[in-house]
Amino acid sequence: MSAFAQQIPLDLGHRTAQGRDDFLIAPGNRDAVSWIDMWPQWPAPALIVCGPAACGKSHLAAVWRDRAQATALNPADLSRREARDLFAAGIHFTLDAIDPWIGDKDAETTLFHLYNMARENSSTLLLTMRAAPTHLEFALPDLASRLRAAPVAPIAAPDEILLSAVMVKMFADRQLPVTQDILNYVLPRMERSFVAARDLVSAIDRLALAEKKPVSIALARRVLMDQSDAAL
Repeated sequence: MSAFAQQIPLDLGHRTAQGRDDFLIAPGNRDAVSWIDMWPQWPAPALIVCGPAACGKSHLAAVWRDRAQATALNPADLSRREARDLFAAGIHFTLDAIDPWIGDKDAETTLFHLYNMARENSSTLLLTMRAAPTHLEFALPDLASRLRAAPVAPIAAPDEILLSAVMVKMFADRQLPVTQDILNYVLPRMERSFVAARDLVSAIDRLALAEKKPVSIALARRVLMDQSDAAL
């Protein structure tokens, strides 16, 4: 094997910081953060946190879960377990990324019963989804009316300032130092979205590991060019 052969990167994973102090507050998510801080004075048993992929919905749900000592329920269990069994697991609950189960009558029926149990027992639910309930098609009208009446905490697509801060955090989560010069280079050349930022940081991490090189403009340029070629 050539001495210049690349090391095969091992995906050892990385720890994403998900504490309250790690959440980056900006105009696009300030309202959602205010709703989390308002608990337990919510006007309804459920709060809906919605926004585009990778915008911080799961992070904010984790912040609230620690604050409320809530139980994380698996949305897939909505279609395979009884509501009373799920409710027995705690007092307050999060259901993260429930979009795929909206439209499934069995899952919606379970969620409807969970909502009613929460209301009757002074419990609370935090649900995350990409679209607000008013934009979704429900199989169960009773659930639709309840979730459409629940408060919604939207998280907007990022502006350049937030996107820059998010990328700094993403690099830090992977223990990769990054300079402002690198961010100034990539930001005007990438898609303006949280998903694009996540994918770009992940690709830069893989290439840096494979070549045992620090993150640089040259390395970032190669990743951007590869992504551009792949999109053609």
